[in-house]
Amino acid sequence: MLEFIDQRNLSIDSELFMKPEYLIHKYISGNKYRKLKYNLIQLKTLKVNALITFGGAYSNHIAAVAATGKSVGIQTIGVIRGEELENEIMNNPTLSFAQKSGMKFKFVSRSNYRLKTSEAFIEGLRNEFGDFYLIPEGGTNSLAVKGCEEILTPNDKSFDFICCPVGTGGTISGIINSSHQNQKVIGFPALKGGFLQEDISKFARQTNWELITDYHFGGYAKINTELISFINQFKAEYNIPLDPIYTGKMMYGIFDLRRKGYFPKGSKILAIHTGGLQGIDGMNMKLKRKHLPLII
Repeated sequence: MLEFIDQRNLSIDSELFMKPEYLIHKYISGNKYRKLKYNLIQLKTLKVNALITFGGAYSNHIAAVAATGKSVGIQTIGVIRGEELENEIMNNPTLSFAQKSGMKFKFVSRSNYRLKTSEAFIEGLRNEFGDFYLIPEGGTNSLAVKGCEEILTPNDKSFDFICCPVGTGGTISGIINSSHQNQKVIGFPALKGGFLQEDISKFARQTNWELITDYHFGGYAKINTELISFINQFKAEYNIPLDPIYTGKMMYGIFDLRRKGYFPKGSKILAIHTGGLQGIDGMNMKLKRKHLPLII
């Protein structure tokens, strides 16, 4: 299913459509469903009954993994960045949801969290929790990329540009691999820094892609009133919710690039809505503390 997006009152000669991946599942939506699909199959093949992963206070990945564990009857464990959050679970919509879904937590300091990929850190987790299947922060690995390769279908061949938000690079890598060479895949990173180019290149099998880094709004989880206004106006006009970390920034970028004439005349553009809507509640808590407008 595709949603047609029509920028009214703008003289722009291109067509914009959206693939609403967020409608796949209420709690395991968008790219998180895609990333977990083949990892879950592998977990069952290995006959492991526990899944461990990593994330921050409002992580879409943590919420999706917890919901997945509850759905299929697997124990999930979340290694959470920030020791102070241990006493804030019930005040945090993401962590409270994950806990209610049966996830166990291990809260670690930010300095220790940086060591999460080291052999010593992982061995310590095995000593504490026993045998488990490990999925990295954000869910990106080769099996996640395989799942994301299924986002595009043969019906999407007609599009000239495929746009998607970028976090850890797994989703765009899968889209690149399943795209056609005559298509251009454009990623809109939510983070500052050039490291994503290298990370994506590890998985991407084609070179028909580009990262546009002008729309991160200062970095991961950064937001301002202009972006809030855009997200709210977009929902009011198209009845499609956007999250403030990923899809909101991507759509803002696409609209801006269309105004600037980035897309050639007659282009057909497909934007991938990767979900992340559970993060709106957490962002609104932050906005309320700062006396800023809320995301509706």
